[in-house]
Amino acid sequence: MRRPATAGRRWPVPLLVVLLLGQMAVATVTGAARQTPTIDEPVYVGTAAVHLKEHSLRYNPEHPPLGKLVIGIGVAVADPRLEAGFDGDQGELGRRLLYGAGNDPWRVMLWARLPVITLTLLFGLVVFAFARDLAGTAGALAALALYCFSPDVIAHGSLATLDVPAAGFVLTSVWLLWRARRRPRLHLPLAGAALGAALATRMSTLPVLPVLLVTAGVSVWCATTGGRRRRLARSVVGAGAVAVIAVAVVWAAYLAVDPRLRWTPQQHVPVVHGLRGLLVELLPFPEPYRDGMRIQFGFENHPWEGFLFGRRYTGSLWYYLPAALLVKTPLGMLVLWAAGAVAVVAVRRLRPAASYVLAAPAVLLAAAMHGSRDFGTRYAVFLPMFLAVAAGCVLVVRRRWLPVATAVLVAFVAVSSLRTYPFYLPYSNEAFGGPAKTRLRLHDSNVDWGQDLGRLADRLRERYRGERVWLVYKGSGVPSFYGIDAADPRRVPPGEVRGVLAVSDSAAAKATGRLAELIDGSRPVEDVGHSITIYRR
Repeated sequence: MRRPATAGRRWPVPLLVVLLLGQMAVATVTGAARQTPTIDEPVYVGTAAVHLKEHSLRYNPEHPPLGKLVIGIGVAVADPRLEAGFDGDQGELGRRLLYGAGNDPWRVMLWARLPVITLTLLFGLVVFAFARDLAGTAGALAALALYCFSPDVIAHGSLATLDVPAAGFVLTSVWLLWRARRRPRLHLPLAGAALGAALATRMSTLPVLPVLLVTAGVSVWCATTGGRRRRLARSVVGAGAVAVIAVAVVWAAYLAVDPRLRWTPQQHVPVVHGLRGLLVELLPFPEPYRDGMRIQFGFENHPWEGFLFGRRYTGSLWYYLPAALLVKTPLGMLVLWAAGAVAVVAVRRLRPAASYVLAAPAVLLAAAMHGSRDFGTRYAVFLPMFLAVAAGCVLVVRRRWLPVATAVLVAFVAVSSLRTYPFYLPYSNEAFGGPAKTRLRLHDSNVDWGQDLGRLADRLRERYRGERVWLVYKGSGVPSFYGIDAADPRRVPPGEVRGVLAVSDSAAAKATGRLAELIDGSRPVEDVGHSITIYRR
């Protein structure tokens, strides 16, 4: 008679998991269906099509092919027409595929985004499993709720981009390394494969490689009995096995595109000197990968423009990401992140897990903060994953009030996230005025990444039909395809610009010269998706 009672107590857990992942699926799929292509997406989709149809590596070498092969699963289903032998650059390739070859960009983009959405949901199960291993079922549900309601994860997990897949593969590798402390023969190879998948998706995951190899050695050490020499030898072998498997996965991703590894760069590959150049030469990866690293290092030397709290600047700020995360993370989530990090370090039972849960995101965050591109919290999208696991560990602390406090904070996060639906990309928390005010403090993929061109077209048809329209759009979409008949106000004298002026908020944030003059002389009327502002002149 006890078994049915136990089953009765446990049945809500699978139901809650399904409900949490279900709401995330609704949020991501509806976002994918209603958003026009963001700035990076056409490049990845076009490159995926070339990978599949021409088996060529010539486009987008600054990112390895695995993430684009994942996107390519959806592209293969959509089966867009592709002009054979197209020789334009990667940006032109994406625009031609979506808008110039007779394809339906809405259909192509939805199918391209669905594989990333699927991965995003699967990574939610990894968060749940990792947190359950550390903190039990209650902690796992809290962690999964934080993950599923994270505006950043929802926003970027619904796009055909590489940020969420790369971060999720790192998380999966760390979780498997944690499990390898008990069953190394099963979990070490899987951890190596997940690490290789991360490296084969984004090069920004490279800084975590030595951390995870050391972690692999620690896991084998803990799983091995016997003397120090035996344990050390097995630890070295285990770490080496993870490294070999990871490298093999990277090679396999390139060979899957072109078994002959034909490589002629389509863009300029800079020469890299010093320690960076030495690193590129020493890594045992295919030449296209190493050339991609050279291109990335070239990007790092570029003087990019940034925008933070109303200040436009050239270069990068070391505190940009922490400041942006403070704006774009729900307040309850920030509290639980901090409490979880403290719990993992302070609670004796959890202390062995501290290096697993905190080391990898700390190294990745430090590397991202050191980078030269202050473009958005997507560069730290691994934090909502790892720190959700840490936050679940709060419930290990034995205090009567903690479960209630945790539930209240998770509920606040859920309400904040649901209130921003469907505008997750420009989310900011209540302390900073919500999504409508994000544009005053941040720019680029934090608020306006070109995602609302379709919504702008609908708004212009509904409320401004027949009026003269002027448009400054920052994105990869083609306004005329969506029925927007607009001119660029920067190409005529300011006195001729009368009527409706629509400006992407990222363009407005960094406006100078004529555009700044036009905005100052206009009256804001409304915004579209909290990413494009409509002015009246």
